[in-house]
Amino acid sequence: MILAVDIGNTNIVLGCLDNDNVYFIERLSTDRIKTELEYSVLIKNTLELHNIDTSKIKGAIISSVVPQLTNTLDLAVEKILNMKPLILDSNLTTDLSIKTEQPEILGADLIADAVAGVSLYKAPMIIIDMGTATTVSVIDKDKNYLGGLILPGVIISLDALTNRASRLGGISLDNPKHIIGRNTVDCMKSGIIYSNASMIDGIVERINSELNEDCTVICTGGLSKKIIPYCKEKVILDENLLLKGLLIIYNKNVTN
Repeated sequence: MILAVDIGNTNIVLGCLDNDNVYFIERLSTDRIKTELEYSVLIKNTLELHNIDTSKIKGAIISSVVPQLTNTLDLAVEKILNMKPLILDSNLTTDLSIKTEQPEILGADLIADAVAGVSLYKAPMIIIDMGTATTVSVIDKDKNYLGGLILPGVIISLDALTNRASRLGGISLDNPKHIIGRNTVDCMKSGIIYSNASMIDGIVERINSELNEDCTVICTGGLSKKIIPYCKEKVILDENLLLKGLLIIYNKNVTN
């Protein structure tokens, strides 16, 4: 069993998993001013909450898109496990064939998603990760990472709508009753959820057309389960894809 940590702009996702099981997945709020001790306490409490014996954890790996927190979490994990975690960067072996113009700057989260994708699903594929931003990764039939799209995430869009319109208050992302809202709140829920679902449908259709192939579509990220049920395209929901990718990368780089 390993501890996998993904540092995102909004949440830090952590979980314990091995080749057979995902023992837990939890999210902590990303706070750039917290110290290594504060994060150590949060992670330790999370492990205890899920009855994880730290002596059973053989290693750890971290991916990060928040550089100022990478070292903080590195030290926090080391403090708890008494071992140095791997950091997902260009020094690690991923065996991912990246065909973008600047492969060296591809985000660690996208790499982990793609490594899991090519290991677990049939190429060609489209991987959609719905976090702070919504990212779309495209992998061809030969398992080459071609590139993708980056667009505002669900919460960014919702915040922009409510913050810019003085008469629109905050809402929760509950399931809309109908596509045609009958009051302001339902109109906003329907607008956010159906617009994102339609966006996914449209992007999948256009990528399939450009590749002239039907891609496997996988969606992950904290908000994916809110949106995917409303898509018309066939989409596989894999909420743990990124951490599975970190486990695969860990195994490629550590000899037991």
